[in-house]
Amino acid sequence: MSEFLSWIDQIIQAYNNYVGGYLILALLIPTGIWFSFRLNFLNIRKIGHAIKVVSGKYDSKTAEGDVNHFKALTTALSATVGTGNIVGVALAIYLGGPGAVFWIWVTGFLGMTLKYSECTLAQKYRKFNSDGTVSGGPMYYMEYGLKDKIGKWAKILALVFASATILCSLGTGNMAQSNSMSDAMFTSYQIPTWVSGLFITFLVLLVIIGGIKRIADVTSKLVPFMAAVYVLATLAVLIAFANRIPDAFAHIVTDAFTGTAATGGFVGSTFIMTLIWGVRRGLFSNEAGQGSAPIAHAAAKTKYPAREGIVSLLEPMIDTIIICTLTALMIIVTDAWQDSPKGVAMTVDAMNKGLHHFGIDGMGGHIIAFSLLLFAFSTIISWSYYGSRATIYLIGEKAVKPYLYVYSLFVFFGSVWGLDIVWHFVDMVITFMTIPNLIAMLLLSSVVVQETRKYFEAMNEKP
Repeated sequence: MSEFLSWIDQIIQAYNNYVGGYLILALLIPTGIWFSFRLNFLNIRKIGHAIKVVSGKYDSKTAEGDVNHFKALTTALSATVGTGNIVGVALAIYLGGPGAVFWIWVTGFLGMTLKYSECTLAQKYRKFNSDGTVSGGPMYYMEYGLKDKIGKWAKILALVFASATILCSLGTGNMAQSNSMSDAMFTSYQIPTWVSGLFITFLVLLVIIGGIKRIADVTSKLVPFMAAVYVLATLAVLIAFANRIPDAFAHIVTDAFTGTAATGGFVGSTFIMTLIWGVRRGLFSNEAGQGSAPIAHAAAKTKYPAREGIVSLLEPMIDTIIICTLTALMIIVTDAWQDSPKGVAMTVDAMNKGLHHFGIDGMGGHIIAFSLLLFAFSTIISWSYYGSRATIYLIGEKAVKPYLYVYSLFVFFGSVWGLDIVWHFVDMVITFMTIPNLIAMLLLSSVVVQETRKYFEAMNEKP
């Protein structure tokens, strides 16, 4: 079995190294730049308006949908604020050097506009199921929005995306999360991975069988709490090493364009590797352009597609610009990136070094383990919703229950499989979603502009 998995891993790595990574680079950043200029950098100008919408100022009980703006945001955030913020950032620095963080920032900044655009489209083309619940996402705006533009290819693109979403739900939103959870539990408490796997699988099943409303109820309470715990802990470390923060920022910016030579446990990188790993981990962190978040935002109660789009642009800002930056700075200022093993251990070491300055020894592992459990668990339950909507699109509503049981089984697989093959699989399946979605977004960019103008004219604001 190990030889077979090794063979599969080699094929996946070959795709990631020579095909997928370069395709993402060629599409993601240029598309983000394109939308940023077409929408006059709405990701900067409308942050205040987004906060007003999330606070409930424009909530309407009569609007069609399943959840309000805040719950749609927390559901989508719970899928993105996960292991990418703790383990993904550490892997990016380990493989691409501190400069990879700069490209994580670029991906996050441009991702705000991408997220706005894809979520606006998802709202516009969403559909209602026989039980009154909503289904939406890129597969719907591909099929219905592109039908007049590319004919039968619209449906084919939608089928590819929906199939990739199911694969990605098993990888990005599932195995990568349970793998990090079981790894953290073993690192901190020596709990066997199979024991953690069984427990996590049971908890996931309890929540996901209840559908989007139960998922939204859980995430709306879990996300603010888990983010606060992790942010406060990392801020404490940064306070302890405050004098090193300016140098850390300089290191990030300088290495973004030069790469870093191998030092200690660090693999070393050239500029292109720094760029690729920064973009990969940035995309894994905020999923902007990937097409996952629009599935959650399509369920929001609103009569203006662009209003929910505005809400969604907050995700990359919170997830990538704020939380990922805190993790990266913590790893760099404590020098954990130079002398710690890759994966969650690097972040744990950074936390331990920081808290040692306050006379608190050995707590880093507990804080990271706790944060990972909350982050990753919320991601797993949210991604089950994404996969179930793709299942409905491909097969029908009757297939949802079988899908959820298979999904839960993969929670266990991710817990016991090795770290490398899980993350290689994640990088591969992300491209299967992102590439079709970015193509569809570019073809529908005029629709995004129209919906933006329509909404802000209704609000008596400048588009």
